[in-house]
Amino acid sequence: MRTDVKKVKSRRASARGRQLEPAILSELRNLIGDERIDSTLRRRDRLIEHLHALQDVYGYLSMPRLRALAAFMNLPMAAIYETATFYAHFDVIHDEQTPPPKLTLRVCDSLSCRLAGAVALHQALADGADPEAVRVLRAPCMGRCDTAPVVSVGHYHVLNANTRNVEAAVEQGQVQPEEASWQRLSEYRSAGGYQLLADCRESRVSIESLAKELEHAGLRGLGGAGFPTFRKWQAVRAEPGPRYAVINADEGEPGTFKDRYYLEREPHVFLEGALVSAWAVEAKALYIYLRDEYPGLHRVLREAIAELESAAIVEQGFVILRRGAGAYICGEESALIESLEGKPGKPRLRPPFVAQKGLFGQPTLVNNVETVYWIPRIHAQGADCFASQGRHGRRGLRSFSVSGRIARPGVHVAPAGITLNELIEEYCGGMAEGHRLLAYLPGGASGGILPASKADIPLDFDTLQEHGCFIGSAAVIVLSDQDDLAAAASNLLGFFADESCGQCTPCRVGTEKMLTLLERDTWDEQTLQQLARVMADASICGLGQAAPNPVLSLLRDFRSELAGRNLIAKGQE
Repeated sequence: MRTDVKKVKSRRASARGRQLEPAILSELRNLIGDERIDSTLRRRDRLIEHLHALQDVYGYLSMPRLRALAAFMNLPMAAIYETATFYAHFDVIHDEQTPPPKLTLRVCDSLSCRLAGAVALHQALADGADPEAVRVLRAPCMGRCDTAPVVSVGHYHVLNANTRNVEAAVEQGQVQPEEASWQRLSEYRSAGGYQLLADCRESRVSIESLAKELEHAGLRGLGGAGFPTFRKWQAVRAEPGPRYAVINADEGEPGTFKDRYYLEREPHVFLEGALVSAWAVEAKALYIYLRDEYPGLHRVLREAIAELESAAIVEQGFVILRRGAGAYICGEESALIESLEGKPGKPRLRPPFVAQKGLFGQPTLVNNVETVYWIPRIHAQGADCFASQGRHGRRGLRSFSVSGRIARPGVHVAPAGITLNELIEEYCGGMAEGHRLLAYLPGGASGGILPASKADIPLDFDTLQEHGCFIGSAAVIVLSDQDDLAAAASNLLGFFADESCGQCTPCRVGTEKMLTLLERDTWDEQTLQQLARVMADASICGLGQAAPNPVLSLLRDFRSELAGRNLIAKGQE
């Protein structure tokens, strides 16, 4: 009996689980910094940045390095592992697994790229690749729908991709993003830039007068929700400080690329608007959460922020740039806050709202890139000038990301309330040659699908709801008589199923079930409708609530087309 006790004590004297390797911890400190000297490196909100540092250098996240990171940050290994495995751009490799090849090709699988031949391109690249040297993956929207199809070779994006130019990029070792040509601080200031920020700080412009100006202009949240900007300011200011300001630059909605368009060209216009917003709520710090699919913009914004710090326009460290890691759900503001805090990007239950309890538990203003971009523009040109631009009884300007079967895809700044027919003819050069308008998505994957017969509806907030759709971020994807609507709906549902965070059952199970139903030879309309109602009523956030919209749109407005394909019973159309 005594011997047995000794054996038990002997076994318990040794540490449980896999052991930390001191050499790897030392390697980690050389890469990231020494947490024993700089304790801020241990803050939980730095976790995703540390994971990026490891992924960038080694190409994957090994378990020994994750164990070292857990010791480095004094966090449970479970917390490190949970976060690392949540995001698509982190490759967690277990001890018995083989690391991935050094080079990864990601073929965009969004609807616009599918229309441009991405499926065949993916297959051709996969067939021609050496699996020991290159892996070929499907990937969600990369925000370059105007140059579809798109393939990322490492961090280099091949636009209008085909096997020849992708293989050429691989052979030439082009894996870094191209340099962008952008308006530098000196040029922006010579044109009057940052005058509004100076006027705000020196009390020549008051918060009340600027808020009234934005109210008169009709500026609303241009990330999708459309909440009046001045009211957001008021809601956050009503809460006791300290407060934070956050910019949502994680535009992952398939078909959306307007934020990238502005950031690549005029980052200081955006930064001035963001800093004015931070001033308006007396923010302690300004965080910018930029999607990882925009690696070139990380460099642009780092340099632009450094210019501001060198010119003493902002204090060093006031503007904090953070990278996303490949999770569409982080476009939802509370999921974005969770990600900024170094956690899996899962939406929070509300209330409380992020304006009350957001980043680090403090009141937080969350704005979209385009929203704050317009603030200095509106002030310089006048609220009346901006508001008078609308059509059909609407006010202001909108940045439409237009892709699909049109002659000139791209970002088109047009009057709010313009119709699709007007947008195509006046801004997009008409339909692509040989194509006739069949349908269009007015607000990206989640905004629903409308038929050509409804192409004269004003495109703006509050104009599409009665038709079962919404404008969202104004991502317009145009479909023609040569496109398969059922296949388009399956593509969109596949996206939602892949991107569901899995937190709530209606979304996690509902998207997968709906996709399965769509892949059948005949659609079970009653089950689809019931499933859609449950998802809309019971999902925690907008992903699950809006995911059924493409299917409901087809069942509502395209019954004859579905009946012609025998997807629904004839005679019911």
